[in-house]
Amino acid sequence: MQVDYIIVGVGIAGVSFCEQLRESGKTFIVFDDASQQSSTVAGGLYNPVVLKRFTSVWRSTEQIEMALPVYTNIENRLKVKLDYKIPVYRKFASLEEQNDWFAASDKPLLSRYLSTEIKKNDNDGIDAPFGFGEVLETGRIDVKTMIEAYKSDLLKVNLLFESQFAYNDLQLQDSTVIYQNINAKYIVFAEGSGIKYNPYFNTLPLNPAKGELLTIYAPDLKIDYVLKAGVFLIPLGDDLYIVGATYEWKDLSHNVTDKAKDELLGKLVKLINCPFKVVNQVTGIRPTVKDRRPLVGEHHDYKNVFVLNGLGTRGVMIGPYVAKQLYNFIENNEFLDKEIDINRFY
Repeated sequence: MQVDYIIVGVGIAGVSFCEQLRESGKTFIVFDDASQQSSTVAGGLYNPVVLKRFTSVWRSTEQIEMALPVYTNIENRLKVKLDYKIPVYRKFASLEEQNDWFAASDKPLLSRYLSTEIKKNDNDGIDAPFGFGEVLETGRIDVKTMIEAYKSDLLKVNLLFESQFAYNDLQLQDSTVIYQNINAKYIVFAEGSGIKYNPYFNTLPLNPAKGELLTIYAPDLKIDYVLKAGVFLIPLGDDLYIVGATYEWKDLSHNVTDKAKDELLGKLVKLINCPFKVVNQVTGIRPTVKDRRPLVGEHHDYKNVFVLNGLGTRGVMIGPYVAKQLYNFIENNEFLDKEIDINRFY
């Protein structure tokens, strides 16, 4: 088999790069063994504001404007619903926080996204005497549905191998990548936290962070917005809500824990006053980087081996942006943004 690209991993990073290749008319084959679950358990929010400090997310406008058409294309092609437009409300803990919000709304990078109208709380199920600030142009991508539909589509056309990638079988020549019976021009590793097993990129400073989410059933809550206050509370419909997420740096197993459940419930009961029931708990390992920027670039010895990783907690926003950056670097000899280029660590 002859293709332009081999891609290893079909999480948000892998899907984003596949879509870039589709748009550009390039051929590819994908390997994924479903060992990394960070994308399938992601909350999927796209939100241009860091709500803890009321600051702008890095390159947020560029990212969102590039990402949303990508998800629309996937929706149309695969006949699935992915993009749910939904406002994000930040609960104010005090009058001082209200004032900080208004001050932030005057900043050029934030004025587009921060409503200057304080939303009063009229929901008896929520404890929010100081009301909320509303973030505009936000939403949620149903990442689990996207990845499942994407993998199913790739399988139908024999473009996905659901098997572990055997690094020892990879042969690298000057202008060709050979893997088993596949010849390609390039290989892109988009394995998430699985990079620690990758002999080509396992020295990169990716810091795996375990995250856990709960799903609760709360029939009396009745909110149609994402609520941020210590935890995110994300409505899914049918009175179901995601509660998340935790951060754990030591226990990197794929097992859910009572510790994380207790932590999330402790924050949740300070936020809502209505009955609820926990109906699910999931976990995944996030690929995070110490400087909060992705890992994108070319292997320092092999010029046809690349990495696309480290999307962190805002993968649905940044995935298409970094995928385009990497594609233009490979195909059009354009420079990578220095803030994401892996050369910053060499």
